[in-house]
Amino acid sequence: MHFEDGPQLDLSAQVAYVKRKTKPWKSIIALVFAIAAAGTSAWARARFQDQFFAAQHVPSQIIAALTAVAFCVFASAATIGLSGKVRSVLDPVTGPSHAAVIRYALVLVGELTTLIVTLGLFGVPIGQLLLGGALTSVFVGIAAQQSLSNVFAGMVLLLAHPFRVGDEVRLQAGALGGQIDGTVAEIGITYVRMSTSKGSRSIPNSQVLNAVVGPLPPPDQEEPGPQATAPLAAEPSAGPVAPLHGTPPGAPP
Repeated sequence: MHFEDGPQLDLSAQVAYVKRKTKPWKSIIALVFAIAAAGTSAWARARFQDQFFAAQHVPSQIIAALTAVAFCVFASAATIGLSGKVRSVLDPVTGPSHAAVIRYALVLVGELTTLIVTLGLFGVPIGQLLLGGALTSVFVGIAAQQSLSNVFAGMVLLLAHPFRVGDEVRLQAGALGGQIDGTVAEIGITYVRMSTSKGSRSIPNSQVLNAVVGPLPPPDQEEPGPQATAPLAAEPSAGPVAPLHGTPPGAPP
């Protein structure tokens, strides 16, 4: 059984390696097919000026419609494949959380572009759609201002790299109520999770971006805090002290 298990494990590893190597080529080939389908659909669409499914130019309409659908399919496949390849490349560099954010952003932009181009190939006026989408984006941005600020702050942390997962840091800001000492456990989309002496803390990325970040000093190099001074004891007077009432000192009784 030992000799049978070895080749099986080697074969499965080789199959996974081949899949990883061929996956980008599949996405690139799908992208080339998508560009060719879009060009063919635009060429067939230029042969007739009326709407689809009219009585005239039926063959050109069929070609334009089929190639537009083919463009949508190939472009979606290329977007998903290439975004997955980008995630696998960035995963060991930026961490799984930020690589996932970049992949989702690429998928969103690619699918939105595919949808707009597909509607244009079908002759749908996209000017009004873009205007409506812009107004909707403005309202959504105002409603989700705090969440979007955390997302953009996470992107800035990704590009600036003030710290990495596993670093022992100290965050100090007024919004944090002082300072937080701990180990960076995760840099998420909207929060930075730290392991402190009081447990796990999730801090919004916008507050982390506005905080002063520095390495955690060793315990023997901690700056002493303000200490209260003990009150000075009253020293005894060397000479005689005149009483408040009565005869002065040295006077005869």
